[in-house]
Amino acid sequence: MTARALARPLLALAATAALTAGALALAPAGQAATADPVGLNAPYEYLGWGSPQKPADVMAATGVKQFTLAFMLSDGGCNPKWDGSRALTGGSDQSAIKAIRAAGGDVVVSFGGWSGNKLGEKCSSAGALAGAYQKVIDAYGLKAIDIDIEDTEVANATVRQRVVSALKTVKGNNPGIREYVTFGTTTIGPDADGLDLIRKGAAAGLALDGWTIMPFDFGSHSGAMGTVSTKAADGLQKAVASAYGYDSATAYRHIGISSMNGRTDESDETVSTADFTTIANYAKAHHLARFTFWAVNRDRSCPSGTSAGDSCSGISQSPYAFTKIVAGYHG
Repeated sequence: MTARALARPLLALAATAALTAGALALAPAGQAATADPVGLNAPYEYLGWGSPQKPADVMAATGVKQFTLAFMLSDGGCNPKWDGSRALTGGSDQSAIKAIRAAGGDVVVSFGGWSGNKLGEKCSSAGALAGAYQKVIDAYGLKAIDIDIEDTEVANATVRQRVVSALKTVKGNNPGIREYVTFGTTTIGPDADGLDLIRKGAAAGLALDGWTIMPFDFGSHSGAMGTVSTKAADGLQKAVASAYGYDSATAYRHIGISSMNGRTDESDETVSTADFTTIANYAKAHHLARFTFWAVNRDRSCPSGTSAGDSCSGISQSPYAFTKIVAGYHG
């Protein structure tokens, strides 16, 4: 997708009980607690591009309480930095997180994306990668992280295993933390790389909170994007159920959808607010672990003569129309 391609430098009963307990855990000292599990309804905002809105202003205008902040990348080695260049703490990103929490909200930090140096590739072992994730968790007292695994990171089987193993370590070292893995999809469910990720997760005993697909940029398809997205999610649910041995309802509670608002990177593909309502209703019916989208930066109409991109949706819409729909999802 254009915006993302430029910026995104993309057992059962016991596990469910553990995840529920983690969701109800108290926030660390000095950290605000949201009513919903962190990450359930946290739209992406990228503070490094796209004329980002002040998160506290978005909260006041929409009722959203959570954000997925992107992206945490490698500085060239196994060391995390915002966008691969901005200091982990002490800068504008930390100030934004403090403002969100002061307003009663919370954040998920997203690692990866499409572009830039990925920690999954730059860290030479699962232990080192887990340490990089842990450094960010400790810096912000995080209750949730997202691994947006795309491009060369997801295409490498060794890296896929490294990410799964690192997340297993992080899960064990941080009781109650929520973990999400986000990746691309076909119109009928995960592709071969996505299926392998899920199978590797199940084989490792990784009790992931939400295997999340990005159902857009399909190139060609038939039907409204809301329906296409839910069909892809049905395929994801079947893959998760098969790999983990979950029943249907439990599998749905361990998957998520990360959509894109307005014009996607495909010139003839549009995700409307009606499509978002379709996805929201589907998420509510199946109690999905996550409903989010890329991105708050784009949740506004474009100025006259401007096409969709990193700071607007490319369609006629009211400000924050998509964010408001996501904010209304409570599992």
